Amino acid sequence: MPPGPPHKMDKLLIIKPSALGDIVHTLPFLAAVKKTYPHCEVHWLVAKGLHTFLEGHPLIHRLWLFDKQRWKRGGNLAQTMVELKGLWQGLRRQKFDVSVDLSGLLRSGILTWAGGASLRLGFADSNEGSPFFYNKKIPGGDAIHAIDRYLKLAALLGCDTREVTYPFAPYDKQPPICKELPQRYAVFAPSAGKEANRWPAQRFGELAARLNIPVVIIAGKAEEDVARQVVEASANKALSIAGRTNLKELVAIIERAAFFVTNDTGPMHIAAAKKVPVFAIFGPANPIRTGPYGDIHTVIREELDCSPCYRWKPCDDWQCMEKISVDRVALAIKERFDDAV
Repeated sequence: MPPGPPHKMDKLLIIKPSALGDIVHTLPFLAAVKKTYPHCEVHWLVAKGLHTFLEGHPLIHRLWLFDKQRWKRGGNLAQTMVELKGLWQGLRRQKFDVSVDLSGLLRSGILTWAGGASLRLGFADSNEGSPFFYNKKIPGGDAIHAIDRYLKLAALLGCDTREVTYPFAPYDKQPPICKELPQRYAVFAPSAGKEANRWPAQRFGELAARLNIPVVIIAGKAEEDVARQVVEASANKALSIAGRTNLKELVAIIERAAFFVTNDTGPMHIAAAKKVPVFAIFGPANPIRTGPYGDIHTVIREELDCSPCYRWKPCDDWQCMEKISVDRVALAIKERFDDAV
């Protein structure tokens, strides 16, 4: 049995505004808390837009929205200050017992403190001075996956962390767009939040052209051009649904896939959580920390002295991605799905 709670656990605030993959990584933390303390009233502070992924979640009492994109723009400073004050006052009125910062940035540290909880948890090795706002902190560590890192804080709260589960919010498992898809298909995610994490769209297309299984391309509306490049390079063998799905529909589409080929991006973590085999192409990012979680997945990366480097844009000698050939990714798929290549 796990140890008893080190603190009163009637009301908990989770600070994890973004990104999509990080929110998926937080679901096992949520599951551990509610398994050990089913009475605990959980609140979650999340970025506006991504909140739709968590809407209607039976384990979450309330979502607090953080308009990160608008608040970053200097022209909105006056309105931003009004909204921040309102958020601050609203959080204070809740009288949280515990607040947990799973982002480890200056703004998340401040919001952890703003919650007014008597116990404020975070990682001692977090960034931007955020540990200043915690009154209980432990080392997170760089050599473990983000999920295991978050579960260290759950264990500190006395939670049972022996099982990693992903409680998704309710979603339609058969959204209308599924009627347009083949019976069996692979999903490709050729975009990524960081430009440096993107394997060239041309190569995704060439790979799709080689496969003996239909390929469905997913991407956000802002990345429709990347998806179009993949379709063109596949000689129109791939089908793009970029910009046509919301976050919950994306879950339904991904979980039906035979396998998933991707850069380091948020939907990759949905696939891993749903136990869809992932072929993840990694360059500057560290797969130990943010790769697909679980032993059924394949990480494809070039072993270089300079990688991982966590760059936002490709460097002048972008070997970590350029050296990963279509042949290499196709071979990795063939070793697992012989009939697909």
